[in-house]
Amino acid sequence: MPLTLEDFDYLLPPELIAQAPLAERCASRLLVLNDGELDRGFCDLPGLVQPGDLLVFNDTRVIHARLYGVKETGGQVEVLIERAIGPHEALAQVRASKSPRTGSRLRLADAFDVTVLGRVGEFFHLRFPETEELLVLLERHGKLPLPPYIERAADDHDESRYQTVYARDPGSVAAPTAGLHFDQKMLADLARQGVRGAWLTLHVGAGTFQPVRVNDLGEHRMHRERYVIPQATVDAIAATRAAGGRVIAVGTTSLRALEGAAQDGTLEPGIGETELFILPGYRFQVVDALITNFHLPKSTLLMLVSAFAGMETVRRAYAHAVREQYRFFSYGDAMFITHRNDAI
Repeated sequence: MPLTLEDFDYLLPPELIAQAPLAERCASRLLVLNDGELDRGFCDLPGLVQPGDLLVFNDTRVIHARLYGVKETGGQVEVLIERAIGPHEALAQVRASKSPRTGSRLRLADAFDVTVLGRVGEFFHLRFPETEELLVLLERHGKLPLPPYIERAADDHDESRYQTVYARDPGSVAAPTAGLHFDQKMLADLARQGVRGAWLTLHVGAGTFQPVRVNDLGEHRMHRERYVIPQATVDAIAATRAAGGRVIAVGTTSLRALEGAAQDGTLEPGIGETELFILPGYRFQVVDALITNFHLPKSTLLMLVSAFAGMETVRRAYAHAVREQYRFFSYGDAMFITHRNDAI
């Protein structure tokens, strides 16, 4: 039978949605998922990986992608950048009582005007002033965009905690949240243990929070996200494979970039875009294990994890996490999942 949206639903008490980070990054819990569920702490991760394993991190950095302003008519608008498409242009979600017209202008942050060039699917194509680079303008006038299920505005604490400690390349509108659990001490401990690290960049777009709007998942079309995979990372993966180690993706973004870049059967370095939609039945080509947070009901990320671990396995694990009162979503707890070739 074809998969439907209801196959990926579960009941989540609202109080389990983490609204703020813990005091220490690695203080979160870790649900180890293999043949069963094992409750651990994230600080136990070094005991779950082995010398010769390779952790692949996404080094994207979250930008100040949320802006507030007014239309020419005086109506209020909220702009959330989806992604930059040039030094002075971007695709964005625009929330207003009435959608702005092509050719109209928006006054943002009471500081500058942008022109609405048109629509690209569900997004608006905006042109920003040429007096400054777009990312510079956003850093100065924009706000950090916390996810919609965090019911508060971003504060100064979020400026550091909603970034990974290794964030380098600005461009995301959401953090690669599995990486939020790592601090510098853990990275150093893993390196001393002989666990290698490799890097890629996938800029997370606002589309990651868009709900799936069709019940027949065969009709869903994924949002596109840009990635960069260096030659050094491809070489590290090949060396790990040759030595019998595991390739461990830190987060679904790392996994999606790697699998998206290997669709022709060989992992290729370079710059690309992926709209890969991973559902149960997908054959994974690159990744052996996954570190990930808990994901929203009916979300494409929950579907990806179900493809990696098996649908029934994930259902049981999520039910266990709810019973044991794990913390969910971006600031929540994590899972360590070993891929099963027979996952269904």
